[in-house]
Amino acid sequence: MSERELLVLNLGKRSYAEVLAFQRDAAARRITGELDQDLLILVEHPPVVTLGRKKADNKLPVSEDFLRSRGIELFEVERGGGVTFHGPGQLVGYPIFDLQRHKLDLHWYLRQVEEGLIRTLAAYDIPGERNLGFTGVWTAGRKIASIGVHARTWVTWHGFALNVTTDLSYFNLMTPCGIDGVVMTSMSHEQPGRAITLDGVADEAAKQFAELFELEARAVSAV
Repeated sequence: MSERELLVLNLGKRSYAEVLAFQRDAAARRITGELDQDLLILVEHPPVVTLGRKKADNKLPVSEDFLRSRGIELFEVERGGGVTFHGPGQLVGYPIFDLQRHKLDLHWYLRQVEEGLIRTLAAYDIPGERNLGFTGVWTAGRKIASIGVHARTWVTWHGFALNVTTDLSYFNLMTPCGIDGVVMTSMSHEQPGRAITLDGVADEAAKQFAELFELEARAVSAV
């Protein structure tokens, strides 16, 4: 076993509440050292809207009752950033990383997460790019991935949402990440006619994150 592993846990489709509790517990165990390796949780959620700590960017003009009528849950969480959507066809990743093993710099970490997604997109011939002043990943001026993280004692949780085959109409219910005029896109929208699967993108993302953080990826079924 490598001394520097990235445990990769693909949970398939799970509720947001279940995985939120799970990642908080994993982060607590990473802080104490009970979980002695970095962990990347990969998951697909049923429709859910989440609100981040940046209140000014939580631009959600519809009510919770309206969301519930559309089968969409609503959560307010501790991550950075503003309102965003998670749902079917979207790869959500929660890196539970101890930055004391990497670099004690959250801005550096955010750029690393962006880079991991840019490299994942490149494997599908989609040119990912940064947008100066904003966190996330764009392609041809359209936003394809959102990022919002939280950290305590240099251990991270929350993470990224990459639109793979996502129904983009959900984003019309909000101002994604509080960015006025933003146009959302997905990998399938950028590569029409190409068969892109969530599991395939999950495997590629795990590979790219492991290489980027100089870790050895190991798939696990539980931690």
